[in-house]
Amino acid sequence: MAALTEFIKDFKPMDTTLQELFLKDPQRFDKFSQNIGFKEGRLLVDYSKNFIDDAVMQRLIKLAKASKLEEMRDSMFRGDKINFTENRAVLHIALRNRSNDPIMVDGKDVMPDVNSVLVHMRQFVNNVLNGSFKGFTGSKITDVVNIGIGGSDLGPVMVTKSLQAFCTHLKVHFVSNVDGTHIAETLKCVKPETTLFIIASKTFTTAETMANANYAKKWCLESMKKQEAIASHFVALSTNTKAVKEFGIAEENMFEFWNWVGGRYSMWSAIGLSIALYVGMDNFEKLLDGAHAMDKHFKETPLERNIPAILGLLGVMYINGYKCETQALLPYDQYMSRFAAYFQQGDMESNGKFVARDGVPVNYSTGPVVWGEPGTNGQHAFYQLIHQGTRMIPCDFLAPVKSQNPINDGKFHDVLLCNFLAQTEALMLGKTSEQAHAELKKEGYVGEQLERLSQHKTFHGNKPTNSIMFTSLNPYMLGVLVAMYEHKIFTQGVIWNINSFDQWGVELGKALAKKMEAEISNEAVIDTHDGSTNGLVAFIKENREKK
Repeated sequence: MAALTEFIKDFKPMDTTLQELFLKDPQRFDKFSQNIGFKEGRLLVDYSKNFIDDAVMQRLIKLAKASKLEEMRDSMFRGDKINFTENRAVLHIALRNRSNDPIMVDGKDVMPDVNSVLVHMRQFVNNVLNGSFKGFTGSKITDVVNIGIGGSDLGPVMVTKSLQAFCTHLKVHFVSNVDGTHIAETLKCVKPETTLFIIASKTFTTAETMANANYAKKWCLESMKKQEAIASHFVALSTNTKAVKEFGIAEENMFEFWNWVGGRYSMWSAIGLSIALYVGMDNFEKLLDGAHAMDKHFKETPLERNIPAILGLLGVMYINGYKCETQALLPYDQYMSRFAAYFQQGDMESNGKFVARDGVPVNYSTGPVVWGEPGTNGQHAFYQLIHQGTRMIPCDFLAPVKSQNPINDGKFHDVLLCNFLAQTEALMLGKTSEQAHAELKKEGYVGEQLERLSQHKTFHGNKPTNSIMFTSLNPYMLGVLVAMYEHKIFTQGVIWNINSFDQWGVELGKALAKKMEAEISNEAVIDTHDGSTNGLVAFIKENREKK
């Protein structure tokens, strides 16, 4: 892509420190932060601790415009088929289109169907929560087991953990892995007569999901004996009516979504049924409200003040200019323990591509490796590498001003926030060898030991961070945050000129695994693969229990 190639060719890292940038410009925080009021809280995105000044920001905005970010954004919101390798629109934004403006796909407004599914979800959720939907034996539902994988699992897991403070009386469990341990351990926690299973598979053929679904069905039938029981304990999030009926699920308990809903964006659709059951439909719709508010911000705000666009452009600068390879997401809220894992898929599956939209291999880096854990746990694990390691690792720190659990008169949360604030400052300032020397001298160190230790206790600092603060972690604000990162990922995909909405790399391994199922199920010697794979298959056959 000419615009990005030109940007990379002319790029020069700043020859000044972050601390010096603040000393030069007392208004730097005001200039490089956005403080936005939403319906349910405020969001502050402080990006002033980055290697930017007015000139750098102008170059980044110029890059976005030359890459036609605004035109691509408008194409997505319009319903154009920007996922061109699958000939599909990309309309997760329609699922939370609370303004209900028409969005056309193939000449049809998709909003009536979207709204119809939301009505269907509300009716079902209310019936389960008020006890009018009962299990086969007449017992009320107490537990929900969501069986899915990828986006059908990661989104609902992340949201239900994040919104644990808003839970209803239902317990939710998630099964994704085809490792039998996952479903075996989950079923130990529930009873057949009080459990509702959600089978999340658009085609109702996903190998891992259907293996777990069929095992759960067998488990239920062993207890309740009658095939009719399945209709009272299973629902489907699918479009394959025939397969759903054959499984034994009542058609009225099948919830539709569409091929313009990508898996990693599907929690906003009927895939979010487990979320709605866990927090109630009102809170699920608040999640949609928050995401829609960020959608409007991304769609309507000039790039110079557009939060997802700015975050995306900063990421491009670090990946392509500073040659960074990773991005850390560090939420200072225990409820957000799966936030980074969710965006590992969201980012790495979207932008882990080496072919440009025109089919030509790119000659620059694309998507980063995304990782992270909640603070303060991460401080006692991997922050050492961020502070004193040899790699530059851009970090996003996220924290709510208010805790959902203000125990000990709120002192716990004050300590948490102090750690949040201290880490970004420490990463920027570091500690000079002179400072380390003076501290050690005060502690009584002298001579060679003083000189040697001072080097080990030196921190170069100058590590870039974003600080993302919000009033409190509620359903609405979580919707804002998730949509913000979705649009950041979109921005970067546009700049890199790749299709962020297919995932062919996911399919290759699955196809090979399917082929191997027949080979591994017998005792025959396998010699049709490479030497390593043949040897691994032989080891399995030699050491497994004989069937």
